[in-house]
Amino acid sequence: MSQLEYYVVDVFTDVPFAGNPLAVVLGADGLTTTQLQRLARQFQLSETAFPLTPTDDERARGVNYRLRIFTTRAELPFAGHPSVGTAWLLAQLGQVQPGRIIQACGAGELPLTVAPDGGPVELTGGAPTVSAPVDAGPLLTAVGLVDGDLVAGAAPRLAGTGLGYAYLPVHREALGRARPNVDALAVAARAMGIYLVHWDAPTRTAQARMFADDVPGLEDPATGSAALGLGIWLTASGLLPADETSTYTVHQGVEMGRPSLLECSVDAVAGAAIVARVSGRAASVAHGWIEIPAP
Repeated sequence: MSQLEYYVVDVFTDVPFAGNPLAVVLGADGLTTTQLQRLARQFQLSETAFPLTPTDDERARGVNYRLRIFTTRAELPFAGHPSVGTAWLLAQLGQVQPGRIIQACGAGELPLTVAPDGGPVELTGGAPTVSAPVDAGPLLTAVGLVDGDLVAGAAPRLAGTGLGYAYLPVHREALGRARPNVDALAVAARAMGIYLVHWDAPTRTAQARMFADDVPGLEDPATGSAALGLGIWLTASGLLPADETSTYTVHQGVEMGRPSLLECSVDAVAGAAIVARVSGRAASVAHGWIEIPAP
């Protein structure tokens, strides 16, 4: 076999040409890490996903598939839109059944719930982490904003559920003015990227943008892992209740012309988030075959 089958799906949307595009390459068992990385570089998307056959031990624990995820530069232990998009696609292909499934990845064995008939996929993130407040100055500089754009009362922090992001609360109009500085992004974030958030407390809705130096165009239109970490940051900041399950909605990608919708929830106990979930739909946009790179 000299070719592999692939699909491109848009994730966190139910219509093509919105959300976050993802390449899913099938049948890549046996390929080396170098070959997988070369395939991801060829697609030039923020991530390319490779669902692989689980080991016997993984299968005995209920794992449905292993997932390796690559940016154009490196492999990731976990990412949100590749996890959601791959599960959705495999369900459409009949390779997994609707209901609860388990994906093994670098961040562990993570559960997903797949709705029937092309409905949304819900991903449960890994163990939450959150830092003490961090200096807003370098973060603002990295995205072309100033002190006056910062919302008072909620400090920037690093947070995540497998991948960490720097959360920066800003006024709504500042989102449209943000311009990333590639030289400052990686140094300032100390994480996967900088997640700008305008939080509307009455509706529990976030308008967000995510900037990182390793995504095409420096901006990601829908970031499931960052939406998971947002629940951790919101809880640590006192913006969601300290002792209950809260739901919240994230709109991202609007400024890029790729609107995305991420529906989320977070469980909190004594002011600390203990688990977060993100849910979204997907739409198929391309299908084809790609040559296998030489080892």
